[in-house]
Amino acid sequence: MTAGSRSGAIMLVRSLHGAITAFFLSCMGVLFYAGITGEQQFAGWVAAALLAGEGVVVGLNGGDCPLGGVHRRVGDDRTFFELLMPAPLAKRAVPALGGLAALGIVLLAARAIA
Repeated sequence: MTAGSRSGAIMLVRSLHGAITAFFLSCMGVLFYAGITGEQQFAGWVAAALLAGEGVVVGLNGGDCPLGGVHRRVGDDRTFFELLMPAPLAKRAVPALGGLAALGIVLLAARAIA
């Protein structure tokens, strides 16, 4: 792979990863909105299911985002979250977001029971 095609591939992977991250963060927003307000319960449960599915995939990948391997395959030496924060914090981002998603699911379930 030439340097130009490698940088193009890196930008493509980073862009796609950014879009996927934005999607799951929006799911988190829907989940917390439904859990806190009691509105949009169906959308909240769909978001919860999508986030739980993502959690299973991350868990099967040893707690790391499975797209990290894609970054490395195209020659990217940085994970997605390392583009946004220092490496020590980036390593904690996925588990922290997983914990936040779990909290949102608990809020949603508590709202449904109440």
